Amino acid sequence: MQREFPSAPLAGVGAVVVEQGRVLLVRRGTEPMKGRWSLPGGLLELGEPLAEGVAREVREETGLEVEVLGLVELLDRIYREGARVRYHYVIADYLCRVVGGELRAGSDADAARWVERAEWGSGSELQIEPVTARVIEAGWQMARGRKGSGQ
Repeated sequence: MQREFPSAPLAGVGAVVVEQGRVLLVRRGTEPMKGRWSLPGGLLELGEPLAEGVAREVREETGLEVEVLGLVELLDRIYREGARVRYHYVIADYLCRVVGGELRAGSDADAARWVERAEWGSGSELQIEPVTARVIEAGWQMARGRKGSGQ
């Protein structure tokens, strides 16, 4: 599967992991977005259901085991280089909660950490892309709604 300059979009998953009002982020160790903070996630493997892919990616990148709670957003991430499409991912981002494991950076993440709400907003030193900040906020709001409904 060719990630760079693909012949078709690639299917990926991401996780908005919320715990105690904080959200889990990873610093990307590979392109695209190398060195940038983002949600844990990656490409689906052939035959892998979405929820299993999310849980696997979180485990590989952060050492944490998660339960997938619901879809936050489905979006395109398209990176162009001139007239050519360098990367094109269709990403399903899911709300998740931690059920085990120990936080550590792994796989293609240089670092993993919990961040407070003020840290993912505009002007944050983490320089989170606006689309990522929007997904994080939507997942955080979803988690607050679930907590308020007794779940």
